Amino acid sequence: MSRRTARPEPGDAQQIAAWQVQSLLLGYPDEALLDSLPILARAVSTLPEAVGAPLHPVLSYLDTTQPHTAAAEYVGTFDHGKRFSPYLTWFLYGDTRKRGMALLRFEQIYRSAGVVLGDDELSDHLAVVLEFASAHPVPGQRLLDEHRAGIEVMRLALREAGSPWTGVLDSVSATLPALQGTEREAIAALLAAGPPGGDDPEPFAPPTDMPNFIGGRR
Repeated sequence: MSRRTARPEPGDAQQIAAWQVQSLLLGYPDEALLDSLPILARAVSTLPEAVGAPLHPVLSYLDTTQPHTAAAEYVGTFDHGKRFSPYLTWFLYGDTRKRGMALLRFEQIYRSAGVVLGDDELSDHLAVVLEFASAHPVPGQRLLDEHRAGIEVMRLALREAGSPWTGVLDSVSATLPALQGTEREAIAALLAAGPPGGDDPEPFAPPTDMPNFIGGRR
């Protein structure tokens, strides 16, 4: 992500730091990320307990796992499993034409803040949205709130799979407002029906998993 105006907007310093760390930890575990783990660990130690604690297992996993193993796990999770899709518009629109319009809206919001994405970045990737939010908290928070249902469904899918990256989504969720009734209904609907479009959309999880998941946070 490149910026014509790189200076962050005013915002809560801890929330901004959390979004920066979360964005990096959702990236591919390449050498640059692995080398930065000590710096990220120091940043995490300054965060509130609810936001920072879920990130410690992620840092530990990346620090103690062979790089090729972590890389293979990352690809198998985020590149090959739609249930863990990091692309937020997919949860609402699936493989439909509406998703293209939603992606365009993301890009317009970024441009209005002076942000231009690289050719290899999709505007709705959660890591990209978190990076944007860390520099532009107001529109970034709005995008995260609008796609809260997808974030929570992704969090549940990672938790059910025992993914090492579950803690990142737990931490993201802890930076967002508590779930309200309509949001819980939207999450329940996504869990029950899956995203629209595609040849054979399937539910994300059986209804019996919903109560424990959507009982509310922070």
